[in-house]
Amino acid sequence: MSTAALSGLLDYLYGTLSPNSMRWVGEHLIEHAKEEEAKRAHPFTMDEIDAMLDEAEAAFEAGDYLTNDEVFLHNRK
Repeated sequence: MSTAALSGLLDYLYGTLSPNSMRWVGEHLIEHAKEEEAKRAHPFTMDEIDAMLDEAEAAFEAGDYLTNDEVFLHNRK
């Protein structure tokens, strides 16, 4: 999102929210940002990678996957 759009959003929030509501929104945004950063910064362990591979292999064996054509058609919608 551009700086201008973010500034416009802030101006809107300043004009419409009470101080308590601003604090509530701010705290929730900060908490969500911390959770997202933790997900990105956390390297997977070999056990986690193995578990993901096992899950993917089981899904594939069960026929739970998309073909190339299905993927390309899905992206065009």
